[in-house]
Amino acid sequence: MNILVIGAGGREHTFAWKLSQSKNADKIFVAPGNAGTAEFCTNIEISVNDFQKIKDLVLAENIQMVVVGPEDPLVNGIVDFFSNDSKLKNIAIIGPDAQGAMLEGSKAYSKEFMQKYNIPTAKYGNFSIDTINEAYAFLDSLQAPYVLKADGLAAGKGVLIIDDLDEAKQSLKEMFDGKFGNASATVVIEEFMKGIEVSYFVLTDGTNYVLLPEAKDYKRIGEGETGLNTGGMGAISPVPFANAEFTKIVTKTIIEPTINGIKQEGINYKGFIFIGLMNIDGTPKVVEYNVRMGDPETEVVLPRIKSDLLDLFTATYNGSLNKTNIKIDEQTATTVMLVSGGYPENYAKGKEISGVEKVAESIVFHAGTKQEGNKVLTSGGRVIALTSFGNNKNEALKKSFESAEIINFEGKYYRRDIGFDL
Repeated sequence: MNILVIGAGGREHTFAWKLSQSKNADKIFVAPGNAGTAEFCTNIEISVNDFQKIKDLVLAENIQMVVVGPEDPLVNGIVDFFSNDSKLKNIAIIGPDAQGAMLEGSKAYSKEFMQKYNIPTAKYGNFSIDTINEAYAFLDSLQAPYVLKADGLAAGKGVLIIDDLDEAKQSLKEMFDGKFGNASATVVIEEFMKGIEVSYFVLTDGTNYVLLPEAKDYKRIGEGETGLNTGGMGAISPVPFANAEFTKIVTKTIIEPTINGIKQEGINYKGFIFIGLMNIDGTPKVVEYNVRMGDPETEVVLPRIKSDLLDLFTATYNGSLNKTNIKIDEQTATTVMLVSGGYPENYAKGKEISGVEKVAESIVFHAGTKQEGNKVLTSGGRVIALTSFGNNKNEALKKSFESAEIINFEGKYYRRDIGFDL
C-alpha cells in the first residue's frame, strides 16, 4: 500500500517511522516532510492546506491511504474534500470531517459538546465583544487565576492564565480587539482547575475505539514549568498516576460519552481523539480536545505501540476496530525536545546540525529540520525530539539527556527537568 502522511513535524516523522515497519507498507510520501522523513520516505513540497495538489499527488502515485498529521487541514475540511470527490472518496483518510474537527477548531463548540453529553469539564462562559460586560461580570464571579481561551485555532498560543482580575479584563479586551486575529472574536472564560495534567489518546472509527498509551507533556520553556508556553518541550509515557483505576474512571465518564456524542451527532470520525485532562484529586475533568495526535506526545505514544499501525488505520477506516487487539510495550518512553535559541519567541533558522548519526541510545525524530545538499539545517523552533526506552522514567531520561548532548547546533536548548513532577 502506498501511503501519504501530511505534515512536517516530529509527529509526522514518527507516523512515517512507525508505518514503515508494516509489512503492508510499500512507498511512503510525506508532504511536505523534513530532513528526517527524507531519509526513508519521499518528501513532496506541498502545503498541508493545498487540497488540489494533494489530490493530484494521491492520484498520480496511486496512494491508498492518507494520514493527516496537523489540525489545520482537518478544520479546513480535507476529509470532506475527499468524501465529496468521486476520484478520492474510496481513499482511506485518517482524521475527522470538518464538523468533528470543530472539537478542536472551536473551544465554544467543544464546551457545548461536553455540556450536552455530561462530560466533566471546568465551569465556563462564551463571550464576544457584544457581551463584554457579561464577560467582566463572569470574571468577577470566579476566583483567580483566570483562564481565557481564544475560540479558534491560534497555533497553540491562544490560552492565557492570569492571576490579576484587572489584567484579565484588559487581556480579554485585547483578545476581542484581535490579539489572536479572528481566533479570539469569541473567547471562552473558564474557572481554573488545579491538579496535574495528563493526556489520553484514542483511535476511533466513529463507533468503536482502541485506547492508546497515555502521556504527559511539558509545555513551558523554562524548567519547573516556568516561562512562556511552547508546542511542547518533552513527554513521558506511561504516567504513574494514570493507573487502571483512574483509567477506568476516564473511560466511563469521558471517553465513552465522547464516542457516544460523536455517534449521536452523526459525525464522520475516523481518527484520533486527544483528550487533555486535569486529574483533580482522582477526579478527571477535560481541559480540551484535540482531533489529532499531539507533538511531542506522539514521539512517546507510537513507539510504545507494538501492533502494526497500518493494520490499526485500515481497521479504523473500515469500521472494524472492535475486531482488533492493541499490544503495548510495558517499558517507559521519554522524549526530550531540542529547540532553537530564542524559541518560542524570535529564533534563527538555517543553523547546521551535527552529531545525529552518533546517537545510539535514542530514536531521533526530526521536527523543524530541512535538508540542503548534504547538510541538515534547523528550520523551526522545535528542532529534534529524542525518544528513549527504559525500565523507569529515570533510566529512559538518562538516555535522552545523554543523546541531547551528542547533537549540536548553534543556540541549542533543552529542558533538563522533564518528568520532575511525577
